[in-house]
Amino acid sequence: MEDEAQPLALVVGGGSGIGAALADALRAQGTTTVTWDIAGTHDVTCDVTEPDEIDEAVGVTRMRWGVPTSVTVTVGVGHAGMLVDAAPEDFDRIMRVNARGPWLCMRAWVGAMRDQAIAGSFVAVSSVSARLVDRNMGLYCASKAALSMLVEVAAAEWGPLGLRVNAVAPGVTRTAMLGPSASVEGSPWLAGVADRTALGRLGEADDIAQAIIALHSMEWVTGQVVECDGGLSLRSPIDSYGEMQRMRAGPGDKKG
Repeated sequence: MEDEAQPLALVVGGGSGIGAALADALRAQGTTTVTWDIAGTHDVTCDVTEPDEIDEAVGVTRMRWGVPTSVTVTVGVGHAGMLVDAAPEDFDRIMRVNARGPWLCMRAWVGAMRDQAIAGSFVAVSSVSARLVDRNMGLYCASKAALSMLVEVAAAEWGPLGLRVNAVAPGVTRTAMLGPSASVEGSPWLAGVADRTALGRLGEADDIAQAIIALHSMEWVTGQVVECDGGLSLRSPIDSYGEMQRMRAGPGDKKG
């Protein structure tokens, strides 16, 4: 039974990483929270690259819980490699998950929110890589830049319906995307990232969850991409390829 009176949060990608941290935080504050994912612990199985599965997940969610008042899309995949080496299939896969998937998931709820006069809030997880150049992550950067622009256009398009659309843009965050044992002790690159970050450490999934919850609560904010990186982008771009080249060349060679 759909219940407009109670807040309902949907977290797409809530089975792990930032999405799981967000779902835990929302539930801890008493918010009924539904998670979609294809891995980890989740309430509804949904592959965001498949429009039919999104439609089915919407139907299941409406039948069991109702129409959400907030939707957060945290799904995403990484990719490393130079543009000259990437396969066309890599481009399609990264864009399908990181840009098309979030667009389809958010769009799927617009009609229901409009029909029930819900002043809904959407937040997508973009990245500081949407605006910072990394020569070893070109496809990932492009996909997140596409997502950030989709958020801005959606905010303008859906604002008259009373719907807000924003994004958070994390910096380097300790999630499965960095590997199972990512630590500054085991990675010179990660140690360098922590050193360049104004707050002196890597981001954690809980840090990003806090920013998402805050953004959902800001009723006069829409169309914004809020960077949540501990100040990493204040000092220098994330350039893993350049860092690796400089370390390999040694202190006497400034190329890269």
